[in-house]
Amino acid sequence: MAIGISRPQSRTSTPEDDVARRLLESSAQLSYDPLTEVDWETPLDENFHGASPEWSTLYGTAYWNELTDAQRKALTRQEAASVASTGIWFEMILQQMVLRDIYAKDPTDDTFQWALTEIADECRHSIMFARGAKKLGAPAYRPHRVAVELGRLFKTTAFGEAAYAAILVAEEVLDVMQRDWMRDERVVPFVRTINNIHVVEESRHMKFARDETRKHLARAGRVRRQIHSLLIAVAAYVIVTSMVNKKVYANAGLDEERAVREAKANEHHKSMMRSSCSGLMDFLASVGLLTRPALFFYKRAHLI
Repeated sequence: MAIGISRPQSRTSTPEDDVARRLLESSAQLSYDPLTEVDWETPLDENFHGASPEWSTLYGTAYWNELTDAQRKALTRQEAASVASTGIWFEMILQQMVLRDIYAKDPTDDTFQWALTEIADECRHSIMFARGAKKLGAPAYRPHRVAVELGRLFKTTAFGEAAYAAILVAEEVLDVMQRDWMRDERVVPFVRTINNIHVVEESRHMKFARDETRKHLARAGRVRRQIHSLLIAVAAYVIVTSMVNKKVYANAGLDEERAVREAKANEHHKSMMRSSCSGLMDFLASVGLLTRPALFFYKRAHLI
């Protein structure tokens, strides 16, 4: 008499599983190793910018017009390094939030495996940004102590749509500026490569963050939506205002006090930030996260 071997029944595939499966397949087909893809050996060529000059916090100001070409290039290199350092800070927050979200979940699920893939990507990105900032000749720029402590609180307590929408905010802002930098031949080649790697791989992360945000919001009540919309907006404000450390000006040989004053009043840079976030604001509005209290912080950060 033959004895049949029972096999475990697989659960019904969900739309989230389908998205995760496609992201895993995309990652297998197109991912990079920054240790080999980026030219780390060629000495820094100071004839290049570190970022597109139009993205400099001083571009369009009276102070910018007074700077020599060499000073402008030195400034954009320091600003690019500061943005990279802020990216490392938030990627460390991101990794902890994603790990908490998948803790004790089914490791055979595609969603679980994609989350681990995303964390692995972020680890590589953080190392890449760290090496890039060092090659640009910059110190270790860190956010203000208040921002660091707020980040510590946020990564410990944020869950669901608050975590994933905040991830999306950080990635969307970086994505638009880095798309400009990676195409700009005025930018030093190794930074262009870094930006290209980050843009390609973060496009998958943003897709996942949008889908997770929608999924969590589907079961969120009105009060939770109101609270989380405000938390996301505060997180966006802290992230964006931490991107360029004020010490970049002194390290580029500029008058820090004057540079900070003119950067704060720079309407060109505010306009660049608003235009870069138009798609993000449309998404937040479409899922009901652009509430009146949240708008206060987005406007203060010049994201809308």
